[in-house]
Amino acid sequence: MDIQQLTDFSPEAIDKAFAAVLADAQSTIASPGFDAEAFRLEWLGRKQGRLKQLSDAWLKTAPVEGKKLIGQRFNALKEAIEGALENAGTGTAKVTVSSLDITLPGTTQPVGAEHPLVKTMAEIVDVFRKMGYSTRLGPEVESDFYNFESLNFPPNHPARDTQDTLVIADQEGKPLRERLLMRTHTSPVQIRSMLMEEPPLRLVIPGKVHRNDESDATHSPVFHQVEGLCVDTNITFSDLKGTLDHAMKAFFGSSVKTRFFPSFFPFTEPSADVQISCIFCGGKGCRKCKHSGWIELLGCGMVDPNVFEAVNQRRIELGKDPVYDTSKISGFAFGMGVDRITMMKYGISDIGLLYSGDNRFLEQFA
Repeated sequence: MDIQQLTDFSPEAIDKAFAAVLADAQSTIASPGFDAEAFRLEWLGRKQGRLKQLSDAWLKTAPVEGKKLIGQRFNALKEAIEGALENAGTGTAKVTVSSLDITLPGTTQPVGAEHPLVKTMAEIVDVFRKMGYSTRLGPEVESDFYNFESLNFPPNHPARDTQDTLVIADQEGKPLRERLLMRTHTSPVQIRSMLMEEPPLRLVIPGKVHRNDESDATHSPVFHQVEGLCVDTNITFSDLKGTLDHAMKAFFGSSVKTRFFPSFFPFTEPSADVQISCIFCGGKGCRKCKHSGWIELLGCGMVDPNVFEAVNQRRIELGKDPVYDTSKISGFAFGMGVDRITMMKYGISDIGLLYSGDNRFLEQFA
């Protein structure tokens, strides 16, 4: 390769020489049958590339006062040629000696979409937020005290069998209340909140929970809940019914009806299961509601006084006042499965699809 030698090192002559090299590169890139790899080797090769040879020849013969200018021009020229080469295959090649060409099209970043579980959970939380509830979060790895004992699940009580637990390994040497496990519900956040705050409380608690369940179309060892807690003076079961009836209408539509059936939960007394009129058939009866016209959706109840006593005792242990006096205050709690509501809302038949990470499934909700 013949190298054109520089004899004039004035700024004007240097700019003219670099303009000629730039024009040569532009011509090559714009030529029919342009071979990007061959161009890269010819112009940008580390040992025998044209730019390397020009740099060596021109800097070697340049006077001291011209070396800086030539070095700057070479850096800008190299960046411009590399940028043009990168864009050559897109039809947007444009050579410029500027480090940034704002006339070139930008790189489009694809915009994601909320996962249907996340979207549904946020919508449920928003319903209660508009009713004056604050959001609280807590750890997924909990102690036995927060997950069971403080919620009126005594050690070895049969009620613990209803929540088969995933425990952390190597905890046998600790006292039972200090042993760690994956939380089976978001109720421990209710206890943590009452330990930190004084009544009145109106909390909604979304989050991921874990149970030792076999995976099938309707069960998963990982799922999501939204729980709520209201504590104040003169809170009654009527307040609970009115709150949940309003929430279900706000989420599913004003035509939805609710009804309550007696149930059992260790941390509430009395307890109830809540059903809503079938959102698919309007209560007439269909396959999805097993022709009953009703769908069981959540559990609820008045906070058991034993829970308040456990909170008071723990507050005393922490050096705080026992402010949850059951002779003056009362409260209600409720909890619902986000996964089931999501499956109802979007017509999903297998809970595993929500955790598969399959873009072919998730793109339907974008």
